[in-house]
This record gives sequence, structure tokens and C-alpha cells, in this order.
Amino acid sequence: MPGMVVFGRRWGIASDDLVFPGSFELFIRVVWWIGTMILFTYHKGHFDCNGRGVLHSYLVGLLVVLALIILSLCAIVYVSAQGTITNPGPRRSMPALVYLRALLYIPELVWACLGAVWVSDDSKGCDPATVGAVIAAVIASWIILVFTVIGVIFVFDPLGDPRPQPATMEPLGVRDLQSSEGTQFLSTARSLAVKVWESRLRLLCCCLPQDESHRAAFSSIAQLFSSFFSDTDLVPSDIAAGLALLHQEQDKMEKSRDPEVIITHSPSSPIGEDLEAELEKAAHCMQFAAAAYGWPLYIYSNPCTGLCKLSGDWSRAAEYEIVGGDHLGCHFSSILQSTGLQYRDFIFVSFHNQIYEIPFFVALDHKREAVLVAVRGTLSLKDALTDLSAECENLPIDGVSGACYAHKGICQAATYIYKKLVNDGILNQAFSIAPEYKLVITGHSLGAGAASVLAILLRSSFPTLQCYAFSPPGGLLSKALADYSKDFVISVVLGKDLVPRLSIPNMEDLKRRILKIVSNCNKPKYRILLQGCWYELFGGDPDDFPTEMDNRREEELSQPLLGEESLMIRHSSSYQSLASDDSPAHTAANLPLFLPGRILHITEDGPSRRSCFSQVRYRADWSNEMAFRSILISPRMLADHLPDAVLRALNSLTSDRPFSLCPSSLNNSQHNTI
Repeated sequence: MPGMVVFGRRWGIASDDLVFPGSFELFIRVVWWIGTMILFTYHKGHFDCNGRGVLHSYLVGLLVVLALIILSLCAIVYVSAQGTITNPGPRRSMPALVYLRALLYIPELVWACLGAVWVSDDSKGCDPATVGAVIAAVIASWIILVFTVIGVIFVFDPLGDPRPQPATMEPLGVRDLQSSEGTQFLSTARSLAVKVWESRLRLLCCCLPQDESHRAAFSSIAQLFSSFFSDTDLVPSDIAAGLALLHQEQDKMEKSRDPEVIITHSPSSPIGEDLEAELEKAAHCMQFAAAAYGWPLYIYSNPCTGLCKLSGDWSRAAEYEIVGGDHLGCHFSSILQSTGLQYRDFIFVSFHNQIYEIPFFVALDHKREAVLVAVRGTLSLKDALTDLSAECENLPIDGVSGACYAHKGICQAATYIYKKLVNDGILNQAFSIAPEYKLVITGHSLGAGAASVLAILLRSSFPTLQCYAFSPPGGLLSKALADYSKDFVISVVLGKDLVPRLSIPNMEDLKRRILKIVSNCNKPKYRILLQGCWYELFGGDPDDFPTEMDNRREEELSQPLLGEESLMIRHSSSYQSLASDDSPAHTAANLPLFLPGRILHITEDGPSRRSCFSQVRYRADWSNEMAFRSILISPRMLADHLPDAVLRALNSLTSDRPFSLCPSSLNNSQHNTI
């Protein structure tokens, strides 16, 4: 629901967000009150020590203050638990309760100071247990006060504006006909939102140099964030509740779906191409894509022996002519350990890392007779800023008809590598050593996106090149470039990985689905979150928690819900009513971007939840870009993106080992099912 309006501004919490923090503080206060009452009763109101009058007054006053606080917290928790996300009517008294609770901080502060004075001046000769109890009470008071101030800082919304938007209740067609005054107001609000998000990014990235390239990246990302969050009035807990509901809804649909037909060959692949051969090539290239991450991933994958193996090579670090970023040689040592190559097999290795400039290496892969370029994925804050620069940038390619554009940050990173490879003669040096070898480009995540764009840039000079992109970003290439890349790029996606489904249109679609499902739900938010946590941890039948509105006629589903409309503070071209098509392809707010090349999707056979020691089977299917036009909510949406998870899955598909002891771990060796 909209943020709660108190003290003359709108805050980043809703009136139904106080159930859990209020219950926690209520528990603390009740225990505190009981302990104080036991102490007061034990002494029967008579204290044989100095300052007993002050101590008596302190305890009596503390009991009264705690009792008032407990009563106010009970009222806050009870009222906050009423209604639903889009029906705040039963919670209309919440601002008054918040004001009352805020007033009670004043006597609590006074009594905390009184207790501190008594402990420092008049506690001599008193029972040590009594003194300790008073000290604990004083400390507890100050801790609660400090955490309250911190909480206020966190929920403070710099963009909070209590003034109602007149366009909220107007029909959608009328909202677009804004007056010049309204247009100026919205323009000012958007400018303020961009400045706020830019300030947040600067604060978050305060360790980075504030040069021109960083400022440009901050401005670009701030515009993206402000435009995405500016048309809704959802608070973070509303989004969490919506994600919990969406996960259960998607699981219900998945259980009721008919088994998919397995496609053994890509429609665009040459006749006779073997899927197993492609899996073997992909598993081989993934070793290099994972190795590009350097020592952090190597030690993570080998926690017991990784550090010992790398330490033996650090003494030879001076022999390696590494280009920046690896002064101890630990990155390059891990690459040697992961790939099994020798130092003489590497043509160029760079660990230089800035915004739009990511590490990569060039090596001779004698096993596959290839000059291999491996690009590192996201491993630093600078890489994250490159990922978030998600605007579209023109990428004209000769011979490609149609609109040619790509993800701005990844496009610039690929251009940086392209200039290094071509202008510095790195590829010429590699092919002068092995002229009969072919060019292979690979990478994971951000590296996969950069590798795909790099392959497109190099395609005209190296017609036989191949690119293996593992878990590439979903919002990468325009349709024309994605179709063009199908002849030489293969994307590998594991399970319900979030990143290949992550794009601005998909995020807009996710936002629309959250608006729809929280508007349809007739349960209080605290119940949604509690049952959502239970479902994530222990599973169960999602049908036990319905998300549809009760007693709603079928014909009414063609009209937008009032609650859904109330969550929109201005009309967005990405927003559609309940009658709209579910596909995000219909949204026109942002240019659509697609995964590169042909898509090889690896999924688990059988139920999504299983015991740790049960047998697991993987299967690999050719898929298409439209299968990744919606974000899937799952506990494994991030775990499936890890590079060693992808590597283990590929190795399990190309090995003869029948099963894994624990599929939740990354040491998978599942039975190959194609």
C-alpha cells in the first residue's frame, strides 16, 4: 500500500509493516516489565542504601512508562495486523498510535538519564544485583533509543510527499492529458528522484574515484532507477509479499503444466549437429570462463586445498609478465591450476578493472586447437556499475538489417576488449604462433555478455569464430543482433537463473505482476510473509494459500482493481490493467533486448524439492529467447547463476557418474538426460 504519512511526510514503510517490529519490541518490553516488577517486589519498596528515594521513584516510574509503552505496542500490533495491503481502512488510526508511541520516548529518555545519574552518584552500598539490574535497564533504554533513530533513518524517504496526486483516481486516458502545471510538477519530481538516486549511488560507491566516467555511470544508473520506481507507491515489504505470492503462483502453474516436448536439435542449427558434442564443447569452455574469475572462485570451489595449491606458485609471481591488477600473481596461479595450461600457452592476461573495462585473458587451447579469449564476469563494484548501465546503445553491424542496439555498459566493455585485441595486435600475435587454430570466445555472466558482443564485432574478420556464453544477461541484444548471432553464439542457461531473465522490460513485467497479485490477495501482509517464509523453508502445497480474491465474478476480471490503481502514483506506459496480455513484449516503455545466439537450457528432472541424498537427473534442451521473457521466482534463482554451479552441471551431463549425493551442493554429478 502507499507509504504511511506521519509528521507531515510520506515514509518508506506502510501502516501494516509494524506487526513484526512491534511484536519484537513488545516481547522485550514485557520481559523488562516483569523483571522490574520482580526487583521492586523483592525489596517490597524498601531499599537499604544511599539514594533509595531516587531508586524507588525510578523503579515506580519505569514500571508506569513500560506499562504505557506495552499498551501502545499492543494497539500498534493489533491495528497493523488489520486489513490487507490495498485496504488500509481498518488501519486509519495508525498515525495517531505512532504519535503516541513517539511521545512515550520522552519520559523513557528522562528515566534513562535518571537511572544513569543514580548509578553514578547514589548507588554506593546498594545490593550489587540491584545496581546491575538498574544498569541493564539504562543500557537497554539507550540501545532501544539508538536503534529507533537508526530505524527512522532507514525508513526515511527523501522523495516522500504527503500531497495527494490528483491524477491517481482519474481514468487512464485522462491522466495522459496533464496540464502544464502538472507536467512541470512531475518533471521536477523526476529530477529530484534522479538526484536522490545519484546521491545514494555516490554514498554506496564512496570508495571509488569520483572521475568523469564514474559520474556519467552514476547519472545513467540513477535515471534508470528513478524511472523504474517512480510510477508506483509500493514499499519494500509489499514487494517481498508480492514475490512470495508469485513464487507460490508459479509453482502451482508449473505443477499443473503438461510435460514439455524435448527438442533434440536447435531449429537454426546445421543438420546433423549433435547436442552431446555441443555439451562437451560447452563444458570445456566453461572451465576457462570460470578460471577468469581468478583466485576468489578457485578458493571457493576448493576450500580445503585451494590456498595451499596457490601458495606454492606465489613465489614465482615475479616471472609472470602480467598486465596490472595481479601483483602477487595469485590470480594467474589460479588460472594455471584451473585450466591445466602452461605459462607459455598464454598470449595476454589482463586484470585491469574499471567501469566499462573488465579483465580477460587470451590463451592457446591446444586440446581444441583454438585461440581462446575468456572474459571475466562480475566480481567487483566497478563490474556491478557496468552491469547497471542498462541503457540501449547503437551497435551498427555491416550486413545486419533491422535495429542494431545493445546493453550500453556491456557494449562499452566489449569495445574496450576489442580495441585491446585488434589495436594492440594480440590476436595477430596469437595466430602468428598457431595460424591453423580457430577463434573461440567465452565468458560467464557479465563476461558472457561482453564475449557475445565481442564475437559480433569480430565476426567479419574471423568468420569461423565460435562463442560460448554462460548465464548471459537477458537484456543484451536487439532482435536483429540476437538473430544474427545464432550462427556462432551458444548461450548456456542453468535452471531458473535470474540473470538471463533480467532486463528492463522483464522487470517492468515483474512489477506489473506484483501489483496485480497484491491487489488480488485478501490476506494481511504479515500472514503472507509468515506463510511465504514457511513455504520457502519447508515447502508444502502452494494451493493451501490461495491468492485470488474471494467472491469475485469472472466478468469483473476485465476491469482493473481499485487497489491496483491505488498503487500507481502516475500512469506508466509499462503498466497495464488486469485485462492486458501477460507477455512483457506488449510493453513499450523500453526497447526489448534478448539473449544472444542459440540457447541451451539445462534443467533438473523431477520435483524441485527433494531430500539431500535423493537421486537427481539433469536434462539439456534447445530453447528460444521467448522462454526467458519472464522472471521466475525461486530459491535457486541466484544459486543457479554461480559459475561453479554451471560448470558442475555441464560436467555432470558429460560424465558417466549416475547421481549426486546432494544436489543443493555444487559438487553435482547428475545422470545425463538429453
